[in-house]
Amino acid sequence: MKIKYRLGVMPGPWPTGPDGAELFWRFVDLAEASDIDSLWFSERLSSPLPVLEPMTAMAAVAARTRRLKFGPSVLITPFRAPVLMARELAMIDYLSGGRMLPAVGIGVEQDREFKAAGIPFRERGRRTDEAIAIMRRCWEENEVTFDGEFWQLDRITVLPKPIQQPFPVWIGGNSEAAMRRAGRLGDGWIPSFIAPEAFRVGVEKTQAFAAEAGREVETDHFGTLIYYCLDRDRETARKRALPFVPRNRVDDATLEQCTAFGPAELLLERLDQYVAGGGSKFIARPMCPPEMLLDQLARLDADVVGPFHRR
Repeated sequence: MKIKYRLGVMPGPWPTGPDGAELFWRFVDLAEASDIDSLWFSERLSSPLPVLEPMTAMAAVAARTRRLKFGPSVLITPFRAPVLMARELAMIDYLSGGRMLPAVGIGVEQDREFKAAGIPFRERGRRTDEAIAIMRRCWEENEVTFDGEFWQLDRITVLPKPIQQPFPVWIGGNSEAAMRRAGRLGDGWIPSFIAPEAFRVGVEKTQAFAAEAGREVETDHFGTLIYYCLDRDRETARKRALPFVPRNRVDDATLEQCTAFGPAELLLERLDQYVAGGGSKFIARPMCPPEMLLDQLARLDADVVGPFHRR
């Protein structure tokens, strides 16, 4: 099997004022005109800084573009009723001609967001597992009856179906529970804030969990998110990026290993390290002031995307 290596992009820090809407369209248009593979959108129910809501943003991208693939990284599955989520994702895939790349997860460990959604924090894992099972059946079957712990379905039909059949579901998260979920229920694994060696171990564990479940995750369905800032001078890039990087996710040593603040060669080197661990699909997220976002996107396309896609 010939593996395709692909690099997508996720918006970085977003402006707080009204200029953000115009920036969104410029960002999408620039990505569509580039060789970047896909656009990705993070999800937070509550955030002190602007975060683009993924479902509406993806629908907008579907209407604005003809080439780009797109996806959420990741949808926080417990926040939504699975039939509604299955219908929304299927509809966007249908309207875009099959360019949706669904990825789901249980969300960050912030109890207040789950309280705001009316969902008990301790149930988030079980709800996610049940939701994945329901969505798969809604996408594949004409009529679904289901009696679960959290949802009961009586002859439910979701139409139109996704263009992609089967509709792939990737799993986010770098915990062993996420790896187990990806192996048991997912079609791919895409963590974030994970060092290359830990990523390699995670790929192996995910495949082992899949084997235990009598399944196999395709070898080209592994990747990760990489925070980057491009500048010939590493110190300049680092100083520009660090104010925007979430600092409560990993320790400083891991952060150094899973980011690329410096010249394009550094980002290509980091990608190579993840490729050596079994990755092939990646999301680059620029860490910079919002007014530099388009420049960072253009630099990524000019200096990184082409060489990486030609691997």
